[in-house]
Amino acid sequence: MNLNSGALAMLLPFLCCCCFFFSVPTLFAQSFDTNASSTGAAARALDALLQDYAYRAFVRPKTGVPYDGAVPSNLTGIQIAAMRLRSGSLRTRGVNMYREFRIPTGVLEQPYVERLVLVYQNLGNWSLRYYSLPNYTYLAPILGLLAYDASDLSAKNLPELDLRASGDPIRINFSDVESAPIGSVPKCVRFDLHGSVIFSNLTAPNECSTIRQGHFSIVTESVPPPSPPPEREGKESSNRRTWIIVGSVVGGVALLAFLGFLILWGRKCKQRKKMQEMEKAADVGEALHMTSVGDTKAPSATATRTQPTLENEYVP
Repeated sequence: MNLNSGALAMLLPFLCCCCFFFSVPTLFAQSFDTNASSTGAAARALDALLQDYAYRAFVRPKTGVPYDGAVPSNLTGIQIAAMRLRSGSLRTRGVNMYREFRIPTGVLEQPYVERLVLVYQNLGNWSLRYYSLPNYTYLAPILGLLAYDASDLSAKNLPELDLRASGDPIRINFSDVESAPIGSVPKCVRFDLHGSVIFSNLTAPNECSTIRQGHFSIVTESVPPPSPPPEREGKESSNRRTWIIVGSVVGGVALLAFLGFLILWGRKCKQRKKMQEMEKAADVGEALHMTSVGDTKAPSATATRTQPTLENEYVP
């Protein structure tokens, strides 16, 4: 069925409103995904930058000795250190204490390298910026432990080695931990290099354990904020009423547009049906012959059914 321009004009507002309401959730989802991916990319870029500055701390490095590094001035508050080790020594002896990390024997790296560097990170007040965790509150700063190849101490943008404990886990003893709110339970959290977040229970007060490298902290679920004061409630109620009014107006316009379309469509169908009835009636009737009368034409019958009887005709 073909629609006239009036029907299309009435249908257009309804279609626009539908497209808007269906597209809003998709836009919000895309925005959320974009923010999450950009945060992960920023954290990986920070790891590469801190690896470069940690390697700069090696001037005349000694094996097994940690060296503190200096970060750029725009990252003040972050602490880094680097320690070079032999792969075999790490596996057979471990590291008794490297800052907050206690590394046991049996720790292996993949792929295998003869020497490796363990880069230590303490993100301090930058933790939340690079590792946002909705609905959770950090009780301790993010601590990082990453392993790199030590064959070239001037190299940049090195890929991390896969460091894994084959026996006892690596333990992290957090030294700067805030008290958890009353009624909340602290949890360990680990961020791996692929963006995954893993929660676990504390193995001891202020202590977490892991079998993999990554970034670690202690968190607790955020406590809902107290109820807002009456003024705030009044403002929120006013905003809510405004949105209800706007939604009602938009919905009313869409409904009117749809009803207008239905009315035009019904009128169109009624006219079409009437035309069909007239055409059918014309096809059933008998066509009249046309004859010329002077300068005009008029319908005429070809014959009459009954012959007229003359009044003066004699009938025996």
